[in-house]
Amino acid sequence: MAAQLYCLFVGKCREAALREAADLYALKLSRLARCELALVKDAPAALPAQEKSLREGRDMLARLDPRHVPVALDEGGEMWTSRQLAARLKAWEDAARAPCFLVGGAFGLSDEVRERARAGGALFSLGRITLPHELARVVLLEQLYRAASINKGLPYHHD
Repeated sequence: MAAQLYCLFVGKCREAALREAADLYALKLSRLARCELALVKDAPAALPAQEKSLREGRDMLARLDPRHVPVALDEGGEMWTSRQLAARLKAWEDAARAPCFLVGGAFGLSDEVRERARAGGALFSLGRITLPHELARVVLLEQLYRAASINKGLPYHHD
């Protein structure tokens, strides 16, 4: 088993179909790479959106380990192809670095989280569209599975 990956998500996945899809790709990914999934609690619903994002962001940053390369999912980040993501995973693995993919809650990531990723990791975009955070979780896990498959030379990815 090769790479160590981390994913840190805000909140539980409440939509059953999306939770099932996320679980499926997490299981598939676990067969190819060591991947730890962790959750940060949603901030109280009564808070204004910016305050929710700020609190959730601080909780996320508190969970980062110095060995983690913070990779924040952000619509303004770099868009990578599946092969480019695979290459990045391989480069981090070769450098004994562990990427930690950060997916914010309903109101996105705080500026603090984005800055931390900019400074020591990357901002990664799944595209210029806005996805619900629970769907972004599924897409991220599928892409990590695809990238791990590419790196293992498995036929899941078709050129």
